Amino acid sequence: MKFENSKITQIKGDASFRKFYRKKTTNASSIIVYAKKDKKKNLLNYDSINKILIKKKISAPKLISESYSNNFIEVEDFGKQTVFDFIKKKNVNKTKIYNKILSILIKLQKIKLRKIKSFKNKFYKVPNYSRRILFEEANLFLKWYIPRVVTKSKRFKIKKELKKILLNLIKKIELPNETFVHRDFHVSNLMIMKNKILIIDTQDAVYGNVAYDLASLIDDVRLKTSMHLKEMIYQKYLSLNKKNINKIKFKNDFEILSVLRNLKIIGIFTRLAQRDNKKKYLKLIPYAWRLIENRIDKNDIFIELKRKLDNSFTKKIRIKK
Repeated sequence: MKFENSKITQIKGDASFRKFYRKKTTNASSIIVYAKKDKKKNLLNYDSINKILIKKKISAPKLISESYSNNFIEVEDFGKQTVFDFIKKKNVNKTKIYNKILSILIKLQKIKLRKIKSFKNKFYKVPNYSRRILFEEANLFLKWYIPRVVTKSKRFKIKKELKKILLNLIKKIELPNETFVHRDFHVSNLMIMKNKILIIDTQDAVYGNVAYDLASLIDDVRLKTSMHLKEMIYQKYLSLNKKNINKIKFKNDFEILSVLRNLKIIGIFTRLAQRDNKKKYLKLIPYAWRLIENRIDKNDIFIELKRKLDNSFTKKIRIKK
């Protein structure tokens, strides 16, 4: 990449195959998103989803220029401060910031637009979050984490039994896939600029369950929060959402999706360490386990899962980084 009269600096990346650069000129700053692998998702789909959000008056990075053949796009720069950075500061009013986030989440969930033209002048259609995809994601726990912590002689049996339990859990999800879902809606993917919250990392958006993004926000593996704060955010969401939600079905789906998501995350973080040599995410696995425990310990729907996890993964294994 060469840009005349510009200063290009690589900036901190994430768990994906993308690379990010800040381009600075005398008068402006922008972000270069580079992706050779999963190029369509990380460049074309990313901008298409951003276009949908912008059309619905939600702040997402606008496209400045594209060089798809050279594996990059240039987008608006939302600065350096994530909500995660902001919320970790002392004397921050967490209630106020989460109320703002929840207002944005509800706005996101009102989106009904499913198709938009990409910068390649072809229609991009937001996919559905099928039960098959939900299982494939949770299956990352079986595929990557189990071989790391379980002896070879026990792996097949544990995988087989857990697969059956997970499939049964997915069948118990009750609400339909009709809501716009960011899919990675947590404080590290929300930016703060001029007292406004802006959304990044949108490329995996789908139409799925109304409880999914709230589960991502509340049971966020990157940010340790108390059960009191988690419950406060949950109740505030219900009070802000004026749609007629069946609270029993919503709670059921919220807890199942939270557990499935954190099993997936354990699998992904293990894969990142083993396949991609990105080992920094391993330190988050013990808290992912705790988030799972928080949800399965007091809900009868998880009796089988709890028994199998307790029999297969000791406390010593769960705190291993």
